[in-house]
Amino acid sequence: MLNRKPNLFALVAVALLLTLCSVAQSSAQEKHAAQNGGVDNTKMGPYRALAQLAFSASQKGDNATAATLAKVLERTWDKAEDYGGDTALSKTNHDLFAQIDKTMDQFITLLLDHSTSAPDPAKLKLAYGAYLEKLKLGD
Repeated sequence: MLNRKPNLFALVAVALLLTLCSVAQSSAQEKHAAQNGGVDNTKMGPYRALAQLAFSASQKGDNATAATLAKVLERTWDKAEDYGGDTALSKTNHDLFAQIDKTMDQFITLLLDHSTSAPDPAKLKLAYGAYLEKLKLGD
């Protein structure tokens, strides 16, 4: 008669192996910049953090806060570029600045236009993702 009960040791070994592989794969794929208070210590970190907060507020249905954070993001970006001196992205790489600015505008417009109602979730997610991708180019 064959013993059809699973071997507990084998199951634990397989689970451990899968967990280790998953952790190794995740850490290899996600190389994040050091953070301070949840904000990347990169040139684009503050803009990324504000976008994340605005997107999160919208996801939670707090459209007024999302719109406010979107406006803060826009003003912070504009002021840094106006008064950033020679290191401002608008001066060092105007083409990239224009690309980031355009994707930021597409993202924040959805939030600013919907301060009392929810924006289209698919459009918002797409605009948010595109903005984050462009920010990576500025780091």
